[in-house]
Amino acid sequence: MTYDLILGDYAYSSWSLRGWLLLDRFGLPFRARLLDFNAAASVAEQLANHAPARTVPTLITPEGAIVSDSLAIVEELASRHPETGLWPAAPRARATARSLAAEMHSGFAALRGDCPMNLRTAYTGVTLSAAAKADLERIETLWAHASATCTASGPWLFGNYSAADAFYAPIAARIAGYGLPVSETAAAYVAEHLADPAFRRWRAMGLVQGATLSRYAKPHATTSWPGPPARPAKPIDRGTAENEACPYSGKPVTHLMQYEGRIFGFCNAFCRDKTAADPEAWRAFMALMDRN
Repeated sequence: MTYDLILGDYAYSSWSLRGWLLLDRFGLPFRARLLDFNAAASVAEQLANHAPARTVPTLITPEGAIVSDSLAIVEELASRHPETGLWPAAPRARATARSLAAEMHSGFAALRGDCPMNLRTAYTGVTLSAAAKADLERIETLWAHASATCTASGPWLFGNYSAADAFYAPIAARIAGYGLPVSETAAAYVAEHLADPAFRRWRAMGLVQGATLSRYAKPHATTSWPGPPARPAKPIDRGTAENEACPYSGKPVTHLMQYEGRIFGFCNAFCRDKTAADPEAWRAFMALMDRN
């Protein structure tokens, strides 16, 4: 059972990040396809062959059902894959997680407007509007409520990673990327997102895929990304790779990357460049390193 997942731009599409995490983070098989946020055609026009979808993410089930809303996607996946733990198992925690996800789905417009997700840069010295400050305070209240409700141990809202965490991952990216002031507890939760390998993989793809879109830029001073620094790697044109097949597709090597004095090969430029952006985020690549 393999799903098709239609996404927006990795660097800017916060809703797409949520949808992608719901499948990647929980080990569900899927094929991803990106729309072009820089195209003349709108997202709805690019989705014309998948009516009635008009937004991303859009999930296409193996039977061909079109699920074009992130809240509907998580509920459908949870119904089909109860063993994955998309929602917490304990009734009180599960109900609370659904409530938090629903409020994220429908709210916080001021914070979204002041701080659109932009994983290609980070800002400092940002002043929020009063409405955005109120949104941020409400988010901290919800996160604290989740911790108070949950009896399980772990770094996430309800102990183990759940769909609620996937829904708030773009908020964590905004808090980090705009240097927003939050409590020590909230800052620790944000740091968990930034260090999460799945989030790092998504951001790595956002750094190398697609154009830099000026409409997402804000007139603030820029600073270094606050997440874990990526270990240095670089694409190269010549050399002999240790591996004959791409660690992701299994196809023959055509593109090369140098990392820690060693040369590895990939089947295309994107596979190489996403790995070079953050090598340690990619399980298949790190497993290749350990084997060779």
